[in-house]
Amino acid sequence: MKIATFSVLLLLLFIFPVALAQLKFKFYSESCPNAETIVENLVRQQFARDPSITAALTRMHFHDCFVQGCGASLLIDPTTSQLSEKNAGPNFSVRGFELIDEIKTALEAQCPSTVSCSDIVTLATRDAVFLGGGPSYVVPTGRRDGFVSNPEDANEILPPPFISVEGMLSFFGNKGMNVFDSVALLGAHTVGIASCGNFVDRVTNFQGTGLPDPSMDPTLAGRLRNTCAVPGGFAALDQSMPVTPVSFDNLFFGQIRERKGILLIDQLIASDPATSGVVLQYASNNELFKRQFAIAMVKMGAVDVLTGSAGEIRTNCRAFN
Repeated sequence: MKIATFSVLLLLLFIFPVALAQLKFKFYSESCPNAETIVENLVRQQFARDPSITAALTRMHFHDCFVQGCGASLLIDPTTSQLSEKNAGPNFSVRGFELIDEIKTALEAQCPSTVSCSDIVTLATRDAVFLGGGPSYVVPTGRRDGFVSNPEDANEILPPPFISVEGMLSFFGNKGMNVFDSVALLGAHTVGIASCGNFVDRVTNFQGTGLPDPSMDPTLAGRLRNTCAVPGGFAALDQSMPVTPVSFDNLFFGQIRERKGILLIDQLIASDPATSGVVLQYASNNELFKRQFAIAMVKMGAVDVLTGSAGEIRTNCRAFN
């Protein structure tokens, strides 16, 4: 184990003992010894084909854990008689499900009914983050899959891109995360893209003024207006130059300090007194950001988990057993 990874592990055990006690490092060491290797190999293969899988899985993990806890509720397919979280507006663009299916198929072939879909999402996200240039960290496993998947839950709980800083901190705080965790998790926007629908108002008609958001760099606003003039337009969330939408680094924080945030909440955390100091620390220290991101991800992966005899181990991640 690398020294940095070990240090993160010790810190996690110190600051978050209750939730982590429900899970266990190397949970599958006896029941499915090759589980984490199988996950890593398949994620590595997908990353070689499509590096944007880092952003896709990070978003999937976030959207799953904050709705009904980390129980793979987001993976359930709707049926003719029952909708699921996939029908919720915030989840329409979530992707990466096919990779989770591929991993599950491989694990079922080697260790039937053993590795949960929720653990697969957590492990695959961890591996994708590392492959994208992010931190190497260990995650405890032993999650079980939930029995509930309703679109209303996702629509009500997941925060919109125009949430206030106060609202954002409250959202994360209710799940046991502090300001350092919250800002670090938003730092996942160093990878990925956003459709124009999530920010076009900032470049055309901010708050009904008919003008761009004055907090956005004018050159960026002009460029984004051209981008969004085309149907289906989108922009990289990391607008640092050169643009690095598949590279996990702290350039995002320097970008928002220069008024180049795409989403409103990204820009707000750079100027709000409650978060601007943390943004400055992460912008100045890439290793600090990566270390805190690892801590926040492990915390997030322990939100309202099902363990022991609760829940189930799905044989198909898209359907309840």
